[in-house]
Amino acid sequence: MPETKTKKSEDFNEWYNEIVELADLCDKRYPIKGMNVWKPYGWKLMNNVDSLTRHEMEKTNHQEVYFPLLIPESFFKKEEEHIEGFGSEVYWITHAGTNKLEERWLLRPTSETAMYPIFSLWIRSHSDLPLKTFQIVNTFRYETKQTRAFIRVREIHFFEAHTCHTDFEDAERQVKEDKEIADRLLKKLCLPYIFSKRPEWDKFAGAHYTISIDVLMPSGRTLQIGSIHQYKDNFAKPYEISYETEEGTHTYCHQTTYGMSERLLGALIGVHGDNKGLVMPPAVAPIQVVIIPIIFKGKEKNVLDVCNKLHKKLTEDNIRSHVDDREITPGNKYYDWELKGVPLRVEIGPKDVEKKEIVIVQRNTGKKRSILQEKAEKTIKNELDTIANTLFTNAKKLLDENMQRVHTVDEAKERKGIIEIPWCGNKDCAIEIENILEGNTLGEPIDKGTCDYSCPICRGAAKTWMRFAKMY
Repeated sequence: MPETKTKKSEDFNEWYNEIVELADLCDKRYPIKGMNVWKPYGWKLMNNVDSLTRHEMEKTNHQEVYFPLLIPESFFKKEEEHIEGFGSEVYWITHAGTNKLEERWLLRPTSETAMYPIFSLWIRSHSDLPLKTFQIVNTFRYETKQTRAFIRVREIHFFEAHTCHTDFEDAERQVKEDKEIADRLLKKLCLPYIFSKRPEWDKFAGAHYTISIDVLMPSGRTLQIGSIHQYKDNFAKPYEISYETEEGTHTYCHQTTYGMSERLLGALIGVHGDNKGLVMPPAVAPIQVVIIPIIFKGKEKNVLDVCNKLHKKLTEDNIRSHVDDREITPGNKYYDWELKGVPLRVEIGPKDVEKKEIVIVQRNTGKKRSILQEKAEKTIKNELDTIANTLFTNAKKLLDENMQRVHTVDEAKERKGIIEIPWCGNKDCAIEIENILEGNTLGEPIDKGTCDYSCPICRGAAKTWMRFAKMY
């Protein structure tokens, strides 16, 4: 079958750009750079990811909300540290028609400053807590680096959960739950990941601490697909989010957020795709099974009847299937659906009908075999599970083989991927390692572990390991 012009192993970035366009996920020709048009197949894929997210939110008693896009400057100014973090990235609105606004508005870069003044009205008593909300919205950040579909854009499809709690300990329990939610979601997407505690100088503006969620791409660079933030009462104080305790005193709430973006799609494309196109995890594939009739003149009806009957049974079993009865060659159909990453292809021709069999083909391995029609639904379900397990196993192998712990900078310079190096806790030492490796500081492993070595820069005793990698 035809393959991409650019091989994934030779030029990952160019391969990625080619795949996004060929698979019809989005149109990058919109006249504002970094604001792409979602095409039907890409939007369906994103919606399937959102559905998994909503399921996790409902299961953990989060309530969906939807706040306005525009934020008054006065709301934004209440948290000065937040402004310092986002001030250079926001889009300002100064006029409505020809009228100059008395107060500037901005397009949300994230929603803390929009939501928290309202939270202060919603929360009055300890009985109002915990407050667990989430929304799936578009956010806007003025990205000055080179844009890349789903990875670095200016209009971002964004999931964000915001919670309020009685105290730090309850907020910590929420952080733990957020990590569990991320783990379940990413396993369904067949994406191994790492949690890292970001360094103080690179945490989310206003946060007490930030945990990043990173995926390793085949290029050797990491992609941050999400983050979890523990705020303590840093936002509650300026926004006056307080509650009356059972004893009748008033105290500030402690807060958390957990967010993930359309970068999840970038990770799916980059980690699982190959030189024939996308390879979609069954959990989110817009079409999980495509059924291809192999038509010969005079035997069309029998073949199509079997195809449609199988499609009906799969649909009843909540398997997303599609019968491709277009009047083009089977080879062209194979090419189209391989490009779109459909996990499983079913081929049915006259001989298969006579033998009461069907042929199934795995997208990720190309493995092809015949099975009995009477066992089709059960076998297809098992096959989809096998495909998901294989995708995860292969991606985990990529991560494990490219995540290495070393003791010196010279060793680190010889490695690619994610490097863990002893660190003394001094920012200057981490920045020097960044400069030497021409990479970025990811953060500390959240489980930390002991490190009995010396910092390779200052030779002082290391407090922990620090992760470094080149990032998107």
